[in-house]
Amino acid sequence: MKTTNSIDISSQLKGMGTTQMNGFRTKRMLLAGAFAFAFTTACATGPRPTPVAMNAVEKPAATVPTTPAPVVAEKGDANNLFAEALKAYEAGDLDTARKGFEQVVAKEPQALNAQFNLGVIAEKQGRPADARAAYEKVLFLNPAHTPSVMNLGLMHRHDGQLDEAIALYTKALQTPGHEHDEPVLNGLAATYRLAGKLDEAEATGRRVLARSKDNPEAYKTLALVAYDRGQYRLAELLIINARKVAEKDPAIPNTLGMIYLKMDDRPRALAQFQKAVSLDDNFAAGHLNLGALALAYRDYAGAERSFTKALSLDPEGVDGQLYLAYALDGQKGLDPKKGLAAGEAFEKVLARHSEQPEAVCGAGWAYASDRVGFEKAIAFLDRCKELGATSAQDKQLITAKVQGLQNMLKNPPAPAPAAATAEAEGEPKKEGAAATGGAGSSVMNQLPQDTSAPEQAPSGATGEAPASEATEAAPAATEPTRAP
Repeated sequence: MKTTNSIDISSQLKGMGTTQMNGFRTKRMLLAGAFAFAFTTACATGPRPTPVAMNAVEKPAATVPTTPAPVVAEKGDANNLFAEALKAYEAGDLDTARKGFEQVVAKEPQALNAQFNLGVIAEKQGRPADARAAYEKVLFLNPAHTPSVMNLGLMHRHDGQLDEAIALYTKALQTPGHEHDEPVLNGLAATYRLAGKLDEAEATGRRVLARSKDNPEAYKTLALVAYDRGQYRLAELLIINARKVAEKDPAIPNTLGMIYLKMDDRPRALAQFQKAVSLDDNFAAGHLNLGALALAYRDYAGAERSFTKALSLDPEGVDGQLYLAYALDGQKGLDPKKGLAAGEAFEKVLARHSEQPEAVCGAGWAYASDRVGFEKAIAFLDRCKELGATSAQDKQLITAKVQGLQNMLKNPPAPAPAAATAEAEGEPKKEGAAATGGAGSSVMNQLPQDTSAPEQAPSGATGEAPASEATEAAPAATEPTRAP
């Protein structure tokens, strides 16, 4: 294990869509029409939905209507209660909305949309177990309720439960009349790919195209399958087909950027990532990729800006937090306080993954940049030294560093040097530590003229597929019905 803060850019440039493990988590939306919409665009069978938050990646598909509204809407009836709950949700009053939908379900146990909306609210309130329970109640009554299938399937995938997600999608598709539901098929194809079942993923994507020859999500899945197989020219052709029918989808240029990186064409990759965020400035994956590319060119300040933006859009993104820590750590030679901030960022990663080696070791070296953090540095470096993957050479460096820090703590603080250096006390030296764009210059202005930047990704690049990708079957983000 390297205890430096270098990263494998080729495997850590995230892309293509919405959540960890196939894109970033999208915000949930309520059902608002008699028909369920899979995502955030309009469906021909119902009104155009107004999303709470948008990160759409798939074409919507209508589902079976839920229980129709009562003919007469009297005070206290299910329809009126539903409308009031919806109004509270749209006003941001989730507790009142939750109580309202619970009243609807109490009066009308078959009101699937109201039960689904309780799942949406539970997710927004950080109650995943309650969200799962709500979706499962809907699916008990209707195994093919597309919004619940998509949201629960996405939860399974976030948790790494790929077999459960595959079983869920398969059961929905086996329901009579739902054999060809495009959102579910696209979700199944994406999950097969995540599970490494590339042949099944390809077959499922082609199954969609057999009935809908211009389905962009199917093309994106097939492009990613080709990407995983190392067929980058084929992947490029497939994703360009998706662009022809979905030119405003930011996931498409983002995917192209990933492909161009594999083809060693960083200028075109940068242009595509910039295109992605120009189409949607709230597209977190694009900002994450811009930050990772900036890290590759040691433009630490630019990377910090991009990762900060990505985290503002996806606060739960562990990768973004880790990369932000790297970006801050890269600036500690000029500003030791950046090292302290990096240490705090590494600790946020450890709050989610307590034994992640990069975060444990990174926190130790980061806190060592300023006397205020010396005690924490010693504790983290001791943990780093005990990790099984830490090399003998790194253990020697850690021992020397810890001894130096302990000696400094015994003595009064010395006047701050004019310019601190990250390697002054024995820290493992980063390759190319003279930051090409480190103190605020931007990789955007350097590419492709920056001749001192590395031409290849750091050694050890595996070429493995990114974790966040375009074919993420986004949740069944649908509008609340005017009927429960």
